[in-house]
Amino acid sequence: RVVVQWDKDDCADLGIIKVDLLGLGMLQALEEAIPLIRRHEGVNVDLAHLPPDDPRTYRMLRAADTVGVFQIESRAQMASLPRNAPERFYDLVIQVAIIRPGPIVGGMVHPYFERRNGREPVVYPHPCLEPILERTLGVPLFQEQILRMAMVAAGFTGGEAEELRRAMGFKRSVERMERIEERLRRGMAERGIVGETREAIVRSITSFALYGFPESHAASFALIAYASAYLKRHHPTAFCIALLNAWPMGFYHPATLVKDAQRHGVEVRPIDVGSSDWKCRWEEADGPPAAGRARAAGVAGAIRLGLRYVKGLRREAGEAIERERRRRPFRDADDLARRCRPREPELATLAECGALAGLGLTRREALWQVSRAARPAGPLFEPGRARGRKSRRARRERSPLPEMTPLEETLADYATAGMTTGPHPLAHLRSALESRGVVRAADLAARPHGARVRIAGSVIVRQRPGTAKGVLFITVEDETGMAQAIVSPELLREHRRLLVGAAGLVVEGVLQKRDGSLSLRGERFWSLAEFTRAAEPGAATTRPSRRTPYPATPSHDFR
Repeated sequence: RVVVQWDKDDCADLGIIKVDLLGLGMLQALEEAIPLIRRHEGVNVDLAHLPPDDPRTYRMLRAADTVGVFQIESRAQMASLPRNAPERFYDLVIQVAIIRPGPIVGGMVHPYFERRNGREPVVYPHPCLEPILERTLGVPLFQEQILRMAMVAAGFTGGEAEELRRAMGFKRSVERMERIEERLRRGMAERGIVGETREAIVRSITSFALYGFPESHAASFALIAYASAYLKRHHPTAFCIALLNAWPMGFYHPATLVKDAQRHGVEVRPIDVGSSDWKCRWEEADGPPAAGRARAAGVAGAIRLGLRYVKGLRREAGEAIERERRRRPFRDADDLARRCRPREPELATLAECGALAGLGLTRREALWQVSRAARPAGPLFEPGRARGRKSRRARRERSPLPEMTPLEETLADYATAGMTTGPHPLAHLRSALESRGVVRAADLAARPHGARVRIAGSVIVRQRPGTAKGVLFITVEDETGMAQAIVSPELLREHRRLLVGAAGLVVEGVLQKRDGSLSLRGERFWSLAEFTRAAEPGAATTRPSRRTPYPATPSHDFR
């Protein structure tokens, strides 16, 4: 592999052939999911021959149930999926392309959805453009359409269209586009296209300098989007395992991926030194689902989380644990420490996250035992029989430490692994929240448009896109799903520290419903930890004390 410091755009200007190679984590995930499905479900999935326009997959897409799905899992994509209501592959091509700075700034998104839902007639900027824009309801969405519009409406030659294409993808495109605008206006005037019609066409073309997709690119991405959506719908266990093993990738942290999988009936089992590999793996789903969850129809197998998600655990130590437990089971914490030689902080983290539960130890018992294992009394190298007697004696001794409460276990999960397979943090606070009128995310659909409601959850997304004129979009997650909140620039300035810094939020505002899409126009905001502390006395027995902070849930912020 040869690396040089040459700028890619300078290379293109010099006439050197430039090929852009795009690395996609989803391709790795798909590659891993296929053999998992074949091995454990007995199904041969051929990505090149998936059932076209699968009804169940498109029903899932129309419901914006797309956590983990390539390209259409972001907050903006989820908000627009119910409005676009894809029913076939080309609808998905448009969905991939429409949530881009070019179409958004060019004012093309709203007209397209209005026309698709029959609330606005399909019109064309000029009759000569109808053959070019017919497939997209008179709205230019793709780069190829922009180039053809310039050639038909303004008489651009093939060379001039190529210059326009390069300007739209060039980082100094503003200066180049100004020159091209003059040529566009002159060419359209020569063909009798003037006034507002001309300016509308110019805006459509120049807005793509802010980044719009070629149709071929959108179609290629839509193929991957459809494949990932199909696997999520029909093979959720293998799909989630592959996502977790391919991470970092995509839009959401594994904490969100795990909770989404559980809501879809997939059993996710915690990290355990007696069962976990370094990577997440498939386990047979023997017996009823954990924690009383009902397993969804068609969901096969269970996910065993991998040791790679234990914070601070070196890969060398994690792979040693995997190798040794395959050789023979660990007898106790001392046996684990002796055979795998993890460092003292690594042992403590494994104990705190519950990874020693398979050895018959609670978390606090495990902390006590690993402390003894890491600091053995007596000589460092003991005779085998003496070491065995010490190990058995340590197993008999009870820990003097108080056991963790369920809430403390959830806090420990997030502190040590960044996720939990147990109850969502909001589940511990639900009674306190209900006492103050907070609505679950899953119940928002039953509330009318314009209703004043309160929602609460872990903040998992914060976005302030340049195309939104300073508006902040926040996604919160509770034990039932996700909810979107919209914050005006004025309120963001007033509450910036809270909105940007809090791990959990309570938002009060007005519910907005349109074409199946839900959002809350935020007006009042509270830290979730402070809000639940202020609940009426006796409203909840599990709400955090002032010494128990809300868990620092991972969030996708300003990317």
